[in-house]
Amino acid sequence: MADFLQRDPSLPAFWDERFERRFTPWDQGGVPPALRAFAAGQPPLVTLIPGCGSAYELAFLAGQGWDATAIDFSPAAVAQGRAVAGAAHAARVVEADFFQWQPARPLQLIYERAFLCAMPPALWPRVAARWAQLLAPGALLAGFFLLDDAPKGPPFGITRARLHDLLDADFACIADAEVSDSLPVFAGKERWMVWQRRVLPRNHRAAQP
Repeated sequence: MADFLQRDPSLPAFWDERFERRFTPWDQGGVPPALRAFAAGQPPLVTLIPGCGSAYELAFLAGQGWDATAIDFSPAAVAQGRAVAGAAHAARVVEADFFQWQPARPLQLIYERAFLCAMPPALWPRVAARWAQLLAPGALLAGFFLLDDAPKGPPFGITRARLHDLLDADFACIADAEVSDSLPVFAGKERWMVWQRRVLPRNHRAAQP
């Protein structure tokens, strides 16, 4: 593996360095079939793509008439994403911190693609809490989740039990499917999952009279 100088994936410089050196083994170079199939079964949704990288999915969804926004805190990633999005959709690729960004309209979908697994595990509770904060009841969190217990990363895999610990209070898993066309870095470990924001938290208890 290349000898990178920046070792902290919670910082933009870590990802700037990888994009600038073209070391992006997580980059599929296009839109995953699972997302195409999912989008075909949905009306256009107000969508956020955090940690968008090259933003292929942004260009695809926007081209389908979706109100999609892609964000990344790495300037190098944003530059790459805007180049891929082209003149028609480049303005939808925004340099922003996921934990600070605010939507112009209520979100109906957050698309997960190598964002959670890019973050150090210590940040996972913040990511899950932010997903819940950004999505109203009934809205969807859909995408690819790297189920693995390898201690090193990125990508940082998560066990199924830990993922449910993070999400079950605020989300219900409504789809969970094998992924057969993963990139080598994710092969045999990805699941396509759709989570729906609960109307009430799972641990909600009705008030006693």
